[in-house]
Amino acid sequence: MHMSKPFIGFLLLGGLSYASSLAVYQDNTFYTYAPKSSFIGFTKNVSAKCEGSSIGIVPMLLCPEEERLCKTFHRIDGMKQGLRVNQSNSKILEKFISLPEPRSIDAESWISSAKLLAQEEASLGAEKERLTKELKQEVQRFSRQTPNTVAQKTETLCKKELTLKIPYGYVSFSTTYEANMEENEVTVTQNLAITNRSGIDIQADTAMFYYRSANQYVRPVHFSPWIVSKYVPRPKKVYKKARTYAAPEMELSMVADSEMGGDIMPAPVVSYEDAREYKISNLSLPSTGVPLDVQVLSWKAALKCEVKAYPYRNTKAFHVCSFTPKYQIDANRWKVKSGTEVINENAVGEYSEGKYQLYTKVEEDIKIVRKPMVKKERTTGIFGGTARKKDGFTLILTNKSDKVKTFTLIERIPTSTTTEIKSKLLSIKSEKKVDYTVSKEGEIKMPITLAAHENRKIDILFEISYDKDLKVRY
Repeated sequence: MHMSKPFIGFLLLGGLSYASSLAVYQDNTFYTYAPKSSFIGFTKNVSAKCEGSSIGIVPMLLCPEEERLCKTFHRIDGMKQGLRVNQSNSKILEKFISLPEPRSIDAESWISSAKLLAQEEASLGAEKERLTKELKQEVQRFSRQTPNTVAQKTETLCKKELTLKIPYGYVSFSTTYEANMEENEVTVTQNLAITNRSGIDIQADTAMFYYRSANQYVRPVHFSPWIVSKYVPRPKKVYKKARTYAAPEMELSMVADSEMGGDIMPAPVVSYEDAREYKISNLSLPSTGVPLDVQVLSWKAALKCEVKAYPYRNTKAFHVCSFTPKYQIDANRWKVKSGTEVINENAVGEYSEGKYQLYTKVEEDIKIVRKPMVKKERTTGIFGGTARKKDGFTLILTNKSDKVKTFTLIERIPTSTTTEIKSKLLSIKSEKKVDYTVSKEGEIKMPITLAAHENRKIDILFEISYDKDLKVRY
């Protein structure tokens, strides 16, 4: 039979309209699919629309056997039933043991019966302990997967597209980064970790993940002129001390209650759509509560690493590596590796001066001590109407390793934002010559090379001059 092109187009559009989709935002999740039954899952606080019209969600008495979560639910029910049978058998055994003693005793049969009763009692006790433990484990496992222990369904079967609005926290995702560093190159791998504990097993042809809220309110903005007018002093206001009253206990209780929150609770193909926006095709996301890791991107960049230290802030030296990202970095927590060796499971990075800097690890072989100069090295004098105060500090650097260590040491001297106070560097002294640069902001950069097991002392002296009637602090 020959079909017209418009009719074929209608069939294609109809097929597309029933494709399942998932949209995960930072405040809500929307799941659209063509349901085969009225069963939704073990969820709560979910709203539903069938072809745009709201439809009710009600508890389900009989959970479909073919559903994955229903199988777990029925298994828990079976365990509960087994525990009830065990408890019933134990009660019957207790009653049997408590029966009146016979008037005549056959020693052998009595001993044999006693042994059988004891064995059965011990067996029932062991079975109860096992069943209780298994039931507890299964209930905990089920609670990690779902927010509800009662199956939910739509009041009527939606024969077209059903859209579920799922509350915040039930479906979530986060971006994770891994940096594998070679000598002059880094391989950056970006992954999405997606977690579903909504109680709804999700199967989506297309899934979108957004680092933004679905509900965004932008207040309308209109131009308003900037008026200059003659200054008129405002009359001083006279404030009366407010009288305070103790709040009634009922009111306090109501405030406390209002502040309490309620319940908030084929292989996938991933593509990078835009900064902080990701698309996954053929996503199978069962409600297990276990993160599903999928790779989004992998790319290489030239890498430059160095060791730095900021003794005025932290006396630990650290490794920092910089590169130019090919894509926007969405999160600043990293796993850093070198081949198969894990350097840091929780490294921190940031954008700085047009590049991305990754702080990989502490340089344990470099020890830095920073201490103020002794008081006798401080001199204060007054020349005319200007007071001059000399001050400074000492850096003691130690290389504890058997290898040469090279790093950049960043220090500072006070800097002034007013002409009434001036600050300048007087000297940087050491037994070995120290190269350095000083910025107008008072930043001192010193490239340092320490031989194996070398100790070095560096004295930094500066002077602050100011009007003798001023008091300064730094």
